[in-house]
Amino acid sequence: MLGALDLGERTVELLQQLIRFNTVNPPGNERPAQEFLAKRLTDAGFECELLGPEEGRPNLIARLPGESPGPVLALAGHVDTVLAEPSEWSVDPWEGELRDGMVWGRGALDMKGQVASEVAGAEELAASGWRPPAGELMLIVTADEEAGAEIGARWLCEEVPEKVRCDMIVNEGAGEALDFDGRRFHTLCVGEKGVFRFNLVTEGIAGHASMPAMGDNALLKMVQVLSRLDGRQPEFDENGAARGTLEALLGGQVGDLRSGIERVRSIEPRLADQVEPMLGVTFAPTMAEASRKINVVPSRCTVRVDCRVPPGLGEDHVRQRLTELIGPEEGGDYRIEFRDDTVGNSSALEGPLADALAGFVEEWDPGARLLPYVMPGFTDSHWFRKAFPECVAYGFFPQRSMTMFETGPLIHAPDERIAVADLELASSFYRDLPPRLLGR
Repeated sequence: MLGALDLGERTVELLQQLIRFNTVNPPGNERPAQEFLAKRLTDAGFECELLGPEEGRPNLIARLPGESPGPVLALAGHVDTVLAEPSEWSVDPWEGELRDGMVWGRGALDMKGQVASEVAGAEELAASGWRPPAGELMLIVTADEEAGAEIGARWLCEEVPEKVRCDMIVNEGAGEALDFDGRRFHTLCVGEKGVFRFNLVTEGIAGHASMPAMGDNALLKMVQVLSRLDGRQPEFDENGAARGTLEALLGGQVGDLRSGIERVRSIEPRLADQVEPMLGVTFAPTMAEASRKINVVPSRCTVRVDCRVPPGLGEDHVRQRLTELIGPEEGGDYRIEFRDDTVGNSSALEGPLADALAGFVEEWDPGARLLPYVMPGFTDSHWFRKAFPECVAYGFFPQRSMTMFETGPLIHAPDERIAVADLELASSFYRDLPPRLLGR
């Protein structure tokens, strides 16, 4: 029995309880939260399993099998969070305080709010007696998303893929309302860029710092290399997902991507700042290391560069774009050491799941439409698309009380919070989606 609270109230209460589990990663310590969720879903009729390579950090897989074979729909999320510094908050980050129509706390947006909405909606559906006429409903709640998913979604998809094989999956990454040029959208994440972080290295000859000319300072060489970069980014790369974003925003065909993004910028600069990184490779130098002693001229200088790449493109393309900005590596004054080589991927905006999401948006927000985009960052959806090429994976957590310009600055930041009204909307969506896709 679910008790006297309605779905929205249960979702709020569940989110508050999840926030009170401190799952800051590292160290994560996700097991207590996962066991708590597993019990709730088991009581509602799901078959639950906790598994992973580390005892204290399991992933939760909950199944509601159907009466006959058919498509598998998964609702996904993670329970680990980033750090919170209590002195920077106006509330206790792990209390789950309800104030001003909001639930406050670390993970409220990223992404315990979505997990609470998925679990509350799914448990109400299962407790009502509904079972898929064909196929299966799964909930996949992972550990370790905030630190690379090595023991979370990546481990599941690479080590035990049959446990999480699915045809459709709804995860994090989008869903907020956006008003642009007299039209209303709800964002839909259809893909993520690849990650090709690398070390930019210059080399010289060590020497005593009291006699600078006796050495060959690798740090000064790096200054010259970075001066050629000078904050510039490569030319855009033609890709269908990014073009689709611009065409949806501008209401028609877009010729040159550069002119398209400038049209967006002239209307809403904040949106252009978020869309532009989707259009090509980006380079962001973030960390530097040279001499380890103040009195030693460094023989090596390393700058770590965070590099994100449109779906389908890889290392060779990164080298080409970097060469265009700072000159060739071969025979030049620098070299590259790649640290990551994760090729991005995406799902087409078509099929039953896309149709269902568009239908929901029209019902909640008449006249609004979906705005597909490729996330410059990264989510667990990547691992499911990679493991199961036919799987359609979208990021969608519907919100209409808070816009993307309101939620974005709160993620990973102090005073993270989510509107109760959006929790109510999302939990009803996750309750109603499975019957539409798997049968009533």
